[in-house]
Amino acid sequence: MANPDELVIGGDAIRPGTRRTVRIELPLLYTHTPVVLSAHVIRGRRDGPRLFISSAIHGDEINGVEIIRRLVRASALSHLRGTLITVPVVNVYGFVRQTRYLPDRRDLNRSFPGTEKGSLAARLAHTFMGEIVDKSTHGIDLHTGAVHRDNLPQIRGAFEEGDIVDRMAKAFGAPVILNSNLRDGSLREAACDRGIPIIIYEAGEALRFDELSIRAGVKGIIGVMREIGMLRPSRKSTSRKPQPVVANSSIWVRASQSGVLRALKPMGARVKKNDLLGMIADPYGENEEPVLASASGVIIGKVNLPLVSEGEALYHIARFGEPSEAANMVEHFQTEHSPETDQLPPPEYPIS
Repeated sequence: MANPDELVIGGDAIRPGTRRTVRIELPLLYTHTPVVLSAHVIRGRRDGPRLFISSAIHGDEINGVEIIRRLVRASALSHLRGTLITVPVVNVYGFVRQTRYLPDRRDLNRSFPGTEKGSLAARLAHTFMGEIVDKSTHGIDLHTGAVHRDNLPQIRGAFEEGDIVDRMAKAFGAPVILNSNLRDGSLREAACDRGIPIIIYEAGEALRFDELSIRAGVKGIIGVMREIGMLRPSRKSTSRKPQPVVANSSIWVRASQSGVLRALKPMGARVKKNDLLGMIADPYGENEEPVLASASGVIIGKVNLPLVSEGEALYHIARFGEPSEAANMVEHFQTEHSPETDQLPPPEYPIS
């Protein structure tokens, strides 16, 4: 980035003070139908960080698509310093099929950094890295839980206390932060290998819009942009606002038998070890077995489909030094971003 005025994506030059949607050609469908990766680029008049926001790396995780739609319309961007690069649908192939994977059943988020002559997933990953990631200084990747699995809004990153990833994670304002290891082949690992700080926002369920998660996502990204100097600091006082709580480990509670699950604990609940989370039984209510918490903490993920198989992951519990602080943060977060208490600017309306 020797020349701050020079930014070319998909062969299009985007000058400071302008915005443009660029289209990057991808491999054709087998019908020879063209496929393009669309990126909306907004450049401020003044030089600054280049932040990419990506969504739908897993094609069925669609909350981020709505987050980006609202973000690029936000009035706060009128004072943008630097460049915002948004890609609402990375895995176009999975998105049009409403599936997590690519047509060859590969997981794009295990295919980075990719290669120019590899599989379809490797080629898409290679294109995304070259056209988007390598032209950025920071990144935020938006995800949800899988099909029939819900995630409490949370940030994931690999960081040391006080470093840039830690500051981005806390500025986002999600109730829970997971300090998690990098996964081989993930976008997060590939970006970190290039020295680009990146955080992951996980919230909601695949193939569903969740209004609270979407609102929190838009506000969170703007919070990160303020933290890294792309937007002016907020005038609102945050002195009384609870701070996100960092968890250094988490555990899944799995089904001890197949059957019908009656879930008894909601998302965000504080639990103690051996607390009753639910009951599994056959359709007649016989052969009933309890589901017990295997650790103390806060529920940050849970299965929504009551029909479960032995060994299936049911509850995701994040472990904290002080679970009560995390529970308080979750309660404050849910109140702050509820459609009943958080008014959207016109002409937006909450999704029900």
